[in-house]
Amino acid sequence: MTDFVDTFGASLAAVVSAAGRVVSQSAAARELSAKALIAAQGDIAGARRDLDASAAVIAGQIALRSRPEAGHAGLAQREGFRTPEALVQHATGSTAREAMTLVRVGAMIHDSTANETGAPTYPVAEPWLVPVGLAVASGTLSVAAAEAIRGGLGGPNEDVSIDALRDAAATLVRLGPTLNADQMFRRAREARDDLDEAGIAIRERERRELRSLRRWRKPDGMTRYIWELDPESAALVDGIYDQLTSLRRGGPRMVDKAEQKRAEAVERDPRTTDQLASDGFLDLLTIAVGTVTGTAVGISTGTDPRQLIGIRNPAVRVLVSAEHLAAGNLAGRTGHGRIEGHPDPISIETVERIACTSGIIPIHFDTSGQVLDVGREQRLFTRRQRIGLAARDGGCRWPECQRPPGWTEAHHVDHWQRDHGETSIDNGILLCRHHHLLLHDNHWEIAKRGAEYWLIPPPGIDPDQTARPMPSKSPALHDLLDSRSA
Repeated sequence: MTDFVDTFGASLAAVVSAAGRVVSQSAAARELSAKALIAAQGDIAGARRDLDASAAVIAGQIALRSRPEAGHAGLAQREGFRTPEALVQHATGSTAREAMTLVRVGAMIHDSTANETGAPTYPVAEPWLVPVGLAVASGTLSVAAAEAIRGGLGGPNEDVSIDALRDAAATLVRLGPTLNADQMFRRAREARDDLDEAGIAIRERERRELRSLRRWRKPDGMTRYIWELDPESAALVDGIYDQLTSLRRGGPRMVDKAEQKRAEAVERDPRTTDQLASDGFLDLLTIAVGTVTGTAVGISTGTDPRQLIGIRNPAVRVLVSAEHLAAGNLAGRTGHGRIEGHPDPISIETVERIACTSGIIPIHFDTSGQVLDVGREQRLFTRRQRIGLAARDGGCRWPECQRPPGWTEAHHVDHWQRDHGETSIDNGILLCRHHHLLLHDNHWEIAKRGAEYWLIPPPGIDPDQTARPMPSKSPALHDLLDSRSA
């Protein structure tokens, strides 16, 4: 044991020394090639993943030695701290959240490896997370991804068994090398929704109950509002906010002449983007309540709101499969829908309520997930085609980009002028303004294989021009394809 402890201490000292040398020689980074820079960042990330796992192991051991049954003799209280998390935060100089994460993941690791190492056994707090703890211990999963799985999956209930959660956790672990922590949390949430469709309506109600609008006066005379919204309400407000600010934040370029004129006015406006958003919402409220005096921009009750937010009316657009909508009318009420641009599902009851007030636009997909559409002669995509593209793509399809459909432009895969490409949905793909410009200016290409789209880098980026997948970001489309393959 002494040899092991000595080796452990020496290893830590070597790591600290190596890290210090990298920082002290930071000027050398300027001499690295672009490829070497990216490779170095990946190597450091791997080392950090191992260090974070080691920190979690230590934090977990601190928590074990501070178990409640030890009372004041426990490590944390003996050192003058109320909880092991407080001791870890003190020792690391981290935030309370980071310390809590280290303790929780450390507990996963110890729970998962206790039998293998011969450590004293005790009741495992979260047995469905054993595959997660083993993956962190083996170095294949980061601490942040482990915490994302824990938070996204949640715990068992009468509809979701421990075994089902353990299987879902094992599946997520296998995705570990390909996903960052944010993506892992989203996948874990999706896995939970797949396992617990009956709980979607419950979680939806819980989020709705959390809505609030709070106000307080600041000492400097300003007033601050904090507005918490459920996904359905936020979708409408997000639409207004995006239309007020997107011209400043890289939103789609305007085609309509009236919209172009509004865009030019916004670009010349001396106000900051935050000020534009604030004045815009205040102007809309002024119009709604009929106040004559106007605001800082001097509007009257006769002002057309489209002067503020453009010609498109913000709306909550819901996507649902016909099968789920039909099943919702039967006893047992199964199925769910998706608010466009939001990852969480909504209950079939909410879908029906919105459909009752807003109507339905049918969009037909073939078995591969491609929207069925007839090629058109015009250069620009129609509103209905844009709706179909939004349902299929779910936003900008450039890898890793999370821009929602409202922030995108429709790009011709086979270029309209160069390739004589049709203005049809299968020849269209949604790209945000930044990536649309990048594609054209830097000579990237997109290849289509059935319903799949692939990004081809220019030779200067990748001499082999290896195709990169451009998966759909639409949870609703994934729901549809999953239901058809079941």
